[in-house]
Amino acid sequence: MEALHFRERYQSKQQQLVTMNDLLSVFFLPPVSKFFTTLIPQIIVVSPGTSFSIPVTFRPLQRCEYEDSIEFQSKDGSFQVCLHAVIPCHALEVPDSVLLPLCAVQHSTHTTFLLKNASKLQTCFHWECATPFQLSPEQGLLKPGQGCHVSVVFRPQEALVYQQQAYCRFGEEGDKAGSCCTVLLQGLAKYPCLQLRNTSTENQKEQGGPVLHFGSVAVGQSLQKYFDIFNPSPVTVSFSLSQLSGGVPLLGSEFNCDITRAKVAPGESLQATVTYTPAVVDTVSVEYLSLKCRGALNKTLLKLTGNCIGPKVSLSSSVVDFGCVEERGAVVQTVDLVNSSPVEAIYQWDLDCSGHSVFSMQPASGIVRPHSRVTMKAVYRPTQPIVHHRRVACFILHRDPEFLDLIGTCHSELQKPAVLKPEHLVLYRLHWYSRENPPDTLSAMQQDHNMQLDQQGVFCPLEEQPNQRPDSAAVTSSTPMEDYYQFCLGGMDPLSSSSSSLSPRLSVEPHELLFNHKMLSFLSTSFTSSQAVSITNHTRGTLSLVWTVAQESPFSVSPSSCDLAPLKSTSFRVTYDPKQLNTLHGAQLECFAYFKQDTRHVDERLLCPPWCVTVRVIGHSFQPGKEHFIPHCSLKPHQVVFPGLSVLCYRTVLLNNVGDLPLTFCLDPHRNSNPTLASVSVVPGCGLIQPGDHQILTLRTTPTEDSPKQGFSFHLQLNAAKHTQELTVVSVVEKLCVSLEGDGSLYFQPTAVGSQTQRTHRLKNLSRLPLRFHWIIPESDQELISVEPAAGELHPNESSVQTWAFSPLAERTYTLKPTLTFWPTQIRECNESYLTLTVVGMGSKGFIEAERAVLDVGETLVGSYRSVEVPLVNNSPCPVSFCLSVQQKLLDEEHICDPNTEPSALQLDCERGIIASRCTMMLRSTVKPHRRAQYLWSISYQTLDSSGFVSSAPQVVCEVRAKGVFPTLQVTDAFSSGSVGGLNKVHLWKHFSLDSLNAHLLSNPSSTELTYRTPTRHSVRSCSSIFTKVMLDFNFSAAPLNPHPSTIVLMFHNPGSIPVDWTFLFPEDQQIELEYWAETGEFSSTELYQMKVQDNQLFNVSPRSGTLLPGQQRAVHFSYSHNFVGTDQFPIVFKLSYGREILLNFQGVTVERDRPYLHFTSNRHVFTSVTIGDFTPPSQVYEVYNGGAVPVHYEVDTAVLSQLQVDNFNHPVLCCLNPVGLVLPGKTAMLEFIFSPLEAKMYYMDIPIHIQDGDSTLVRFEGCGFDSQKLGSSNPFKCSDAKPPAPCVQRVPFLGQVAFLSEDSISLGDVPVCSRSSRIFFITNMSRRDTVHCTWELVQQSNQQQVVQIHPEQSSLCPGESVLCVLTFTSTDYPTIYRLDLICQVTQETALARYHDALQRWEQERKRQHDEFTIMDKDHTESQGDSVAAPVRKGPPLSKYKTLPPICASSSCETLGTICTKLTKAERRAQRDTAKVWRRPEPPQPALLHLEVTARSHGPLEFLTHFPDQFNKHYRCFQSVKPQRPETSLSSPPLPAGLLPQTHIHHPERDIFIHIIDSLLRDILDDEAFAQSLITLASRPVTYKRYLHPTPQPQVLLNGTKPGLKEQHSTVDSEGTAGCPGNRLHTRTTPSTEHAHADMSEDILLNTLQNLMMEAVRGELVLTVHPRTIILPPVSARTRRMSRAIEEEKNTEIKK
Repeated sequence: MEALHFRERYQSKQQQLVTMNDLLSVFFLPPVSKFFTTLIPQIIVVSPGTSFSIPVTFRPLQRCEYEDSIEFQSKDGSFQVCLHAVIPCHALEVPDSVLLPLCAVQHSTHTTFLLKNASKLQTCFHWECATPFQLSPEQGLLKPGQGCHVSVVFRPQEALVYQQQAYCRFGEEGDKAGSCCTVLLQGLAKYPCLQLRNTSTENQKEQGGPVLHFGSVAVGQSLQKYFDIFNPSPVTVSFSLSQLSGGVPLLGSEFNCDITRAKVAPGESLQATVTYTPAVVDTVSVEYLSLKCRGALNKTLLKLTGNCIGPKVSLSSSVVDFGCVEERGAVVQTVDLVNSSPVEAIYQWDLDCSGHSVFSMQPASGIVRPHSRVTMKAVYRPTQPIVHHRRVACFILHRDPEFLDLIGTCHSELQKPAVLKPEHLVLYRLHWYSRENPPDTLSAMQQDHNMQLDQQGVFCPLEEQPNQRPDSAAVTSSTPMEDYYQFCLGGMDPLSSSSSSLSPRLSVEPHELLFNHKMLSFLSTSFTSSQAVSITNHTRGTLSLVWTVAQESPFSVSPSSCDLAPLKSTSFRVTYDPKQLNTLHGAQLECFAYFKQDTRHVDERLLCPPWCVTVRVIGHSFQPGKEHFIPHCSLKPHQVVFPGLSVLCYRTVLLNNVGDLPLTFCLDPHRNSNPTLASVSVVPGCGLIQPGDHQILTLRTTPTEDSPKQGFSFHLQLNAAKHTQELTVVSVVEKLCVSLEGDGSLYFQPTAVGSQTQRTHRLKNLSRLPLRFHWIIPESDQELISVEPAAGELHPNESSVQTWAFSPLAERTYTLKPTLTFWPTQIRECNESYLTLTVVGMGSKGFIEAERAVLDVGETLVGSYRSVEVPLVNNSPCPVSFCLSVQQKLLDEEHICDPNTEPSALQLDCERGIIASRCTMMLRSTVKPHRRAQYLWSISYQTLDSSGFVSSAPQVVCEVRAKGVFPTLQVTDAFSSGSVGGLNKVHLWKHFSLDSLNAHLLSNPSSTELTYRTPTRHSVRSCSSIFTKVMLDFNFSAAPLNPHPSTIVLMFHNPGSIPVDWTFLFPEDQQIELEYWAETGEFSSTELYQMKVQDNQLFNVSPRSGTLLPGQQRAVHFSYSHNFVGTDQFPIVFKLSYGREILLNFQGVTVERDRPYLHFTSNRHVFTSVTIGDFTPPSQVYEVYNGGAVPVHYEVDTAVLSQLQVDNFNHPVLCCLNPVGLVLPGKTAMLEFIFSPLEAKMYYMDIPIHIQDGDSTLVRFEGCGFDSQKLGSSNPFKCSDAKPPAPCVQRVPFLGQVAFLSEDSISLGDVPVCSRSSRIFFITNMSRRDTVHCTWELVQQSNQQQVVQIHPEQSSLCPGESVLCVLTFTSTDYPTIYRLDLICQVTQETALARYHDALQRWEQERKRQHDEFTIMDKDHTESQGDSVAAPVRKGPPLSKYKTLPPICASSSCETLGTICTKLTKAERRAQRDTAKVWRRPEPPQPALLHLEVTARSHGPLEFLTHFPDQFNKHYRCFQSVKPQRPETSLSSPPLPAGLLPQTHIHHPERDIFIHIIDSLLRDILDDEAFAQSLITLASRPVTYKRYLHPTPQPQVLLNGTKPGLKEQHSTVDSEGTAGCPGNRLHTRTTPSTEHAHADMSEDILLNTLQNLMMEAVRGELVLTVHPRTIILPPVSARTRRMSRAIEEEKNTEIKK
């Protein structure tokens, strides 16, 4: 335990200090202060595993902190336990930040965090937080250690990122200045968004939003449809779904949605169900659901629409002819009731089938299923011998009734009336239609001149066609419901089908009788109740009336028959005599009327059908006080709404008896006292409904304006008791109401003159009536505005979105007022209403422009697509409708663009469009260049009028520039290693034809190369076809068998601006993989050879493919394995995707290890052109490389050179200075030639080069001679060969490269002979861990002249260090073209250390084996080779061991492995012994860095002639040049007479001399006395002569004379020894002694500059720092100081 803490204040506190240890005895010292007390000091014995407690009591006196300690001592040492009492304070623990969940605007999310009291005190807290965050609880009290969960509610009002600090102030209760802590509340709010899916999107724009179509639904049925509410936003959204206010009909909403409020999680959807239950047939229901979401930017309206359809029923026949039936007989016929609709039809025949009629239908009522039929039986039971005809109505719920004509004739034995046929009905209808008053008698019909007999012998009007069918219906002018009402209420002739203005032929009054009470007295056995019925004859003929008598019926009519005179009335008594008590009765009594004539003498064709009138009667026999039957019935619908038009309307309702007892109904007898109730007519007004049966009631009324808007109650009395059935009827005239959006005003934005602007405008039908509308635009305004649709139909509560178009003709403001005319759909007469819409628009002129006049797209790949966006801006006040055109132009002079043949490379996505005012439109276009060229496109626009025609001249809006490019690559650097590590960069450039490769990669591909734009397997053979004519050689040079592979690394660079995909395609990469059965197994020799190369991986490229981004570089490794002797060639296609395709011919030579071999890169060499007549033609070199493992002796055949000299008048055109030489393995030899043309022409010389013990090679040398006089003043050396062909700077180090040079090539250009030039460069150690050692190998000329020096020649570089190197080049005294390859060997120190360590151990082991011997081995001879046995292991000496086997030196000739070569046992034993040999460690192979130095030296006269301004810039160092130059046949000046030989200063002495002088100069400059003397020297005259004269300008003439000097001319050997190595012309020059001083000064200055550069490299000197300004003292002070110094010096001289 290290410390004990007390936190209570002003009270005693005791804690236990527990010690646990394995000490045996412990002594403790109590605390020093009086505030901490404990036990008396004593020795405590603690056993292992036990503990001892020491109580410590703390008694503070004031509020402050206390510290003390208890010390424990034991024999092993002591330790202390600190006692620390701190002041208790309030502390709360809260999180640093709280992140709220993502929330929607105007929604809320919440989370909680823990607020904990970390102190020992009760803490009161209070939160302060601003909106939109709210914390709960805001305040509270926490006990010590208590925690409280604080809830954070986030209610954002805007879509923002919220970050607010919530401040919590805490402390003592009532302490306002307590502590405070903060919590960062973070929340992100997003706008909510909901989308409706699975709705009808057809004509959604016209409908103004999503629509949910229900289609046609049967009345009373329900149809459900679904739509999804999708939440695409990242927040949870709560919404409400409600019907739009003002659109609910009187009968209530016919649409019901199961969702009113809900939440939708992000990315999820909620399915809502809408149920459509229509109630009114042949109406279209339209309602709108409003989807509201708090915080959303828009609101969505879902249109619900459905069509209510009713049944469509028809009869299979309109007439049922029973024929002639005997009295008391019965005939049955069938008729079908067909329902051709998808709605079930409820029907009922208006016929008493209980015996009160001669006709009956079975079944009398029922249901016809959708798309089905019901076959009914019609029964005819006549009781009297008369003609019967009755037109029976079949009631259809929600439809007009269907009528069926029932005819029959009854014969008795005594009476046989004429038989009634269907033709008579047709004849009667036609006659009734043609004349208002029918004839009184049948004879009148015969005398009618407008009637004639048809082919069937039936009378018809003259205007009727004879082919008309007898059963064809006559033309009617009234509805079936109207005819039925006239028949039931007024007794109209049912066959007339005429309008109600015609008077009826027979009428009955009343048509309904109610017998409400019947009481049987105990005194009498029967009582009857009767009522009178009156029938009126409205014809001019006498009618016979016959009632149908029903047997055992409680109802009877007396008299049952009588005759009725014309235009007279008669009364009948209807008696109700029930036979059973407490029951209900009802019947429909029928009476037939026909003309009273003797029909036996009347032609049957003139037969007139009878009329039938009916009387409905109901009654009950309940005794007084006896409870009537309780009715159980249903009335559907319970509310009837008539159309809001003041026209006669009909509606049907269904009264269904769902009980087990019969039911009677009748109208309220007091309803006539109420005019409102009396306005509604109900048919039938009374009746009897059997159990399970139903009655279809028909209501008729004419709505009025004063009728209650909410309707009135209509009661039906049931069972003649207090039971009633309520029916609500709404019959009110409603005025048409249409609302116009925008309070009747429509404003158009400013519109360009001649163009058109469209706006949408909404109409809504606020009435319950469907209406039609039509817009009326004045003729003068029709050219300015138009609307679509101009007319249409609006259903109740429906909105129509209309599109208005405004086309101004001038720059002015228009105010137009079109009129909306609308009327009800049912009628139009005098019901039109009008509304006026105010349309305001302004005409103006518009223009567009581009944000940038010139848009440069940049480089685009030829054949590819590139999207370009051109911002077009409309700064005018009106939208502009425009069309665009593009004109293409090529900026390259060599390209000519023909618009007729070459399409435009710039394609616009839209050539026509509209830009809103003050807006910007991004014009999307696609650039697809067809060639490599500079493109210029001019985009012009023209404004369009409202018809889409051009209305202005083209105007250029902007120009687009682009450059079509192909993918390009470029090799920027090369590096070699392995067997070809000795080749410099220039050799690699030539071996791999990199100049040609770069030229081809930067050029345009041919069309055949673009056959496959990307690497594709397109051949079924390994030798695939080539689509390029470009073929380059990649020559890996030569190497002996089985060395390290020849590895060359090329750095590829993407100089373009587009990514480049490149691939090296081996033959196997271009071959299509065939199935095994498709392989033929036959291969050519070429294919077999390529398979050998690929299987053995002789050539390898890594990586084979890649992508280079613009400006990116990538190193690609090419390797050639020397596994087989011979020359290998392998074709590889280098493919740039969408670019060039180049065939690379990989070549490599593998040489046997004992075979001499010289590798010639090319058998053709071109010399640098030389002027004719040049006395000192330059020396040039030709390089050969030894690619074998043994040194090679070569010899140039000089016989060819001698013959060439003889052929050119004994002039040495070409001579070789070193025709014989030795080339070491892996080295390059330089053959020096002097090319001296005699004529200005091209020379071709084929010279053999012989190899000792090898093959000879014939090399063609080419050289050109030119005449300098013809060139005039032009300099023939401006394009000197001294410039290197390869890049001289390595930009990026290669992978694994230890060090690299700042410059790989140094070009000194043109220099005079005997001149010195210096350059600096750097070597950088790329390693971060290893130190490297660098050593330079300096080459010499063939005449053993050292022309290049590098300082330092050896250096060590720490990791990441750079060293400055100075290269000094001194040209010889003879003009030469220099191409020197300087090699720097770089060795890692770690590899060198490992080598030295291994070599030391190998030497120790070799010495051990040399000194140790065993007596038992008598035949052993000591090994003297360079190999030793493996070392013995370290450790204790072994008792018995054998000496490790001695091993011979490592053999340089390794066994050449061959394929399938079997070794003998002796050879295998020898190989095992060889494997046990511990060979001498080989030094690590250094990495080679090549530095190429190029220069060309010229003679003084030649240099002065061609480079006069550079002659004085070169320092000529005469004393360092050896007085030797090639001896040729050209004349040379001898040594000047009288000159002493030059005194040479050797390099060691010279360096010492320079350092001494340098030190002396530094000491002198630091001497104050010397600095003071310089001031006095400035005013003294010069007292010495200048011995150093300026270097005279050399004036060497062509004849070799020089002013002031005598020269001797040497003659040329007449035999001409051209090409001999000893053929030198010795010249001895003795310069003046003043050159030594010049050399010394030059060396000192050079050394000073080099030191400054080294300090700058090390960071000790800043070359770019601003120079300091030294303020000199005033002139007077300087004069006084100078004079004082002069006087002091004079005094000194006087003293001396």
